[in-house]
Amino acid sequence: MSWQKLADLLQEKYDPENSGFISTERFRDLLATHGSELDPHKLEVLLALADGNADGKICYQDFVNLMSNKRSNSFRRAILQGSRQLKGCSLRDEVGLGLSQRLVRHVAYETLPREVDRKWYFDSYTYCPPPWLILAITIAEVAVFMYYGFQLDRLVLQVSSPSFLRSPLPYHPQLRAQAWRIEHLSLNMAMQLLVGVPLEMVHGALRIGLVYVCGVLAGSLAVSVTDMTAPVVGSSGGVYALVSAHLANVVMNWSGMKCQFKLFRMAMALVCMSVEFGRAVWLRFYPPAFPPCPNPSFVAHLGGVVVGLTLGVVVLQNYEQRLQEQSLFWIFFCVYTLFVLCAVFWNIFAYSLLDVRLPPPP
Repeated sequence: MSWQKLADLLQEKYDPENSGFISTERFRDLLATHGSELDPHKLEVLLALADGNADGKICYQDFVNLMSNKRSNSFRRAILQGSRQLKGCSLRDEVGLGLSQRLVRHVAYETLPREVDRKWYFDSYTYCPPPWLILAITIAEVAVFMYYGFQLDRLVLQVSSPSFLRSPLPYHPQLRAQAWRIEHLSLNMAMQLLVGVPLEMVHGALRIGLVYVCGVLAGSLAVSVTDMTAPVVGSSGGVYALVSAHLANVVMNWSGMKCQFKLFRMAMALVCMSVEFGRAVWLRFYPPAFPPCPNPSFVAHLGGVVVGLTLGVVVLQNYEQRLQEQSLFWIFFCVYTLFVLCAVFWNIFAYSLLDVRLPPPP
């Protein structure tokens, strides 16, 4: 019996008055009769849903949303506040899985703090669509980096070359009216792939792309406001937004996260981020290779971290939940939008009002 037929039977037999609610006792009877025809993980969650409603009723729409992979906030509350724990075996204990299934299970334990979410993700993920966004961004960054590396005959510190700064990608204060220059190259591909790809597999390209682009944009605008004479290149803002959001999510759900060696790996991630940030600070104040143009700014990293700790955390904390229903998401999104608008007006008026002496255009 398909879940659609089960839903019709549930409404016709157990809710003939169309009240929208079904008795938990009747719901358990239905699961006992037809539960063997459902996926075992979903059956386990349905039983937890039944036991999680202290008022003795289950919302019919919650059942429909659950079975159609559109879980509601009331569903999550019923599971988390229920008196019954999921009694089935852990997803980690399951045997006989293929390579692709083991990869999905590994990603689930790397990114999701609750067993019910891990099982749900394991059952619903189909590799369609694949995690294409972060891979496409990384490939494009490598292609552009190699192109200018061969063109300039230098594969290190090419960001200081005037020929490179004349390209359409880097941000330069003299060319700030060209808005597309907020899209930078990246020297952080390792963190981008190790963190971005698993997050995209779980949360989807749209959500991860939102956090990434917001980090890149916030980093670029933060440079134009706080380090007004410096250029900026690379997508460190986007990378730091993803990494900081993921690390914050791990810390906030420390006991629930079951990824291996999480303390050591978090320490290594913080060390790598600190070394990269320290290198960027040192490079900013090091004598420029092509004066009078200064070296690229490091402020983009900080802009990405702020986005990750605010907007990014909200996105990662609400797996399979509609972001538009989260008040905290709208608060952070409005604050972010206000910052973008203020930074745009700053770029239009502040440079002339403050009489900032900018380096010559590349």
